[in-house]
Amino acid sequence: MTKDELRKTLRSARREHVAAQPEGIRALLFLRPPAAILDLIPEGATIGLYRANPHEAPAAHYARFFAERGHSLALPRFLSRGADMHFAAFTEPFGESDLEPGPFGLMQPAAEAAAMIPDVLFVPLVGFTRDGARLGQGGGHYDRWLEAHPDTLAIGLGWDVQAVDDLPLEAHDYALDAVITPTRMYGPFAKETLH
Repeated sequence: MTKDELRKTLRSARREHVAAQPEGIRALLFLRPPAAILDLIPEGATIGLYRANPHEAPAAHYARFFAERGHSLALPRFLSRGADMHFAAFTEPFGESDLEPGPFGLMQPAAEAAAMIPDVLFVPLVGFTRDGARLGQGGGHYDRWLEAHPDTLAIGLGWDVQAVDDLPLEAHDYALDAVITPTRMYGPFAKETLH
């Protein structure tokens, strides 16, 4: 199966999975990272997150959790659809008034928000393997950013239904350090086995 075929299959499974969950249950998921992940995150680390589309694993509770612990937060920011992904300060995770619509239809930090480089990055995904391989949306934004910042701790957030046995990987695909789902955590994986 090609990456595009796999994306189509996994997106469909993800949509069905999310639609089948009562909203009250979805609100209780991804409230805080597992303790094993928190042990990996240094005090004062800048935390990179993402604004989830309706079917992605939500990251909003993580933003609030880390803000309450005193971490600086950053979200992806794109100047245009063809531009590289950068990160900028996300200072209001409870009100989100510091965000504006971006070129992909998701809210992102305003143009005047300070540029930031996350130490820890929570990454959205379309699919993943139990050893940390990731299938993204297909634009390569996260792969390129992580390749340029190899010391960043990269942690995927996904639904259990997104786990697959293997993925058609290419040289530019960047693996994750761990993956968190509502029912379990995969990893952390040894860096030398990933990249």
